[in-house]
Amino acid sequence: MRWFTRTAARLGAVPLIITGLAVLGPAAPSAVGASQPRIEKDVFGSTPDGAAVDRYTLTNGRGMRVRILTYGGIIQSIEVPDRRGRTANVALGFDNITDYVESSPYFGSITGRYANRIANGRFTLDGVTHQLALNDGVNHLHGGTVGFDKRIWRAAEIRDRDAVGLELTYTSPDGEENYPGALDVTVTYRLTRDNTIHVDYRATTDAPTVVNLTNHTYFNLGGEGSGSIEDHRLTLDASRYTPVNDTLIPTGAIDSVAGTPMDFRRPTAIGERVRDGFEQLVIGRGYDHNYVLDRRDDTSLEQAARVIDPDSGRVLTIRTTEPGIQFYSGNFLDGTLVGTSGRIYRQGDGFALETQHFPDSPNQPQFPSTELRPGDTYRTSTTYQFSTDRG
Repeated sequence: MRWFTRTAARLGAVPLIITGLAVLGPAAPSAVGASQPRIEKDVFGSTPDGAAVDRYTLTNGRGMRVRILTYGGIIQSIEVPDRRGRTANVALGFDNITDYVESSPYFGSITGRYANRIANGRFTLDGVTHQLALNDGVNHLHGGTVGFDKRIWRAAEIRDRDAVGLELTYTSPDGEENYPGALDVTVTYRLTRDNTIHVDYRATTDAPTVVNLTNHTYFNLGGEGSGSIEDHRLTLDASRYTPVNDTLIPTGAIDSVAGTPMDFRRPTAIGERVRDGFEQLVIGRGYDHNYVLDRRDDTSLEQAARVIDPDSGRVLTIRTTEPGIQFYSGNFLDGTLVGTSGRIYRQGDGFALETQHFPDSPNQPQFPSTELRPGDTYRTSTTYQFSTDRG
């Protein structure tokens, strides 16, 4: 697999996938009673230092509505219909800015400059060692103490015939959170008429650095605050995964999922084997692992995951250009957070599927590289398509 040892983040020769629309095909003809896509803006609040936080509401005219904050590029809510046409929000989050600032476990946010973990918060690039914040025990997590999830992003509205969207930009200065190089980042969200959210990431740097961006939405297809996701049936297009040590850092091995509770190649209830006593599940208190996707190549938008909620019939299909996906089963939700519905979130009340390069890649030369150099452009794309299963 040649892509596995290539510098996968340096995609200068790869054409940019703007929205992935060609993969899904053109939008269906307008249905009777369907309205045009629209975007609206309101004020969500302000941060403790007085920075205004705006909220944009994207509506596709086909029963789907997405709310996005300029704070952290957060997807606050995703409203989609079930098999009976009843709409519910399927993304965990808060109804106020204070909880996002003080309490959020990255709900719906853009995570970076490096999503996931870096061992001991340290990596060496071109002979120079960089020490990052240790904000996850002995390790560095999701960009540090003040990562991209806590920054105010500049927003520009996008209006197309069959889509509305938001272009978010942020410039991370050289040395921010001790990362080298000034990084210019653009993240674009588009909501299309086929009930798909397209997320495109782009970044350039003025000095060698490492980059790994993702979105950290927690989903519950039964509806936010509705209870456990353990009955959701998950399929992952991955025959291998990267096992972790007791601090959740990859050991460097790439193991087969065959014959283990890590195997989701066929639709399987999330909770079916989570308490089996398998060592990796004991370490993570559930699933918190990077899966190596079974890709045809390292550039195309390919299916990575599919989740079905048997009760509501809602289906989530995720496609990505990334080599990996982190499956997290909401292990550290502990009943202390109150969501937008006014209900508390307990362990297993939401799941995350974070498309990404692998954790700790700067220290694991056998993993796809996350290095980005001046003159190259970091580009990745992910889509979240919602549909229903008639049961």
